[in-house]
Amino acid sequence: MKIVNFALLAGVAGMLAACGGSSVVEPTDLNDQRVFFAFNSAEISDEANDNLLGQSLYLKNHDDVKIQIAGNCDERGSTEYNLALGARRANAAKRVLVNDGIDSSRISTISYGKERPLVRGTGEDVWKYNRNATTTVK
Repeated sequence: MKIVNFALLAGVAGMLAACGGSSVVEPTDLNDQRVFFAFNSAEISDEANDNLLGQSLYLKNHDDVKIQIAGNCDERGSTEYNLALGARRANAAKRVLVNDGIDSSRISTISYGKERPLVRGTGEDVWKYNRNATTTVK
């Protein structure tokens, strides 16, 4: 009887893990993979973390690939401030990959600050896309 209960509990635990688990998916290509950030933040969200773990899976399956992560900001703030924030965003994304086992020598970072907006315009509907870290294959 105890074995049956254990098997039942293990089955339920497996189903719960599948229902509430993360959505880590290996992309088919790393070029232009983006993770997005909140205003004035370099904190990695759960969604961004899942995206980066998918990128990590790709890198683990393609050990010859090197990447660059570019940190970007919206148009608010000074050039200097946004260059520093972009660097923090790129490095935060890199940290997730390195902590997941990717050799740091395969990842370079750069900050473009507010100089390369993904979407042109003004307002939160635009700015939310420009606050990102973008991965490209080198």
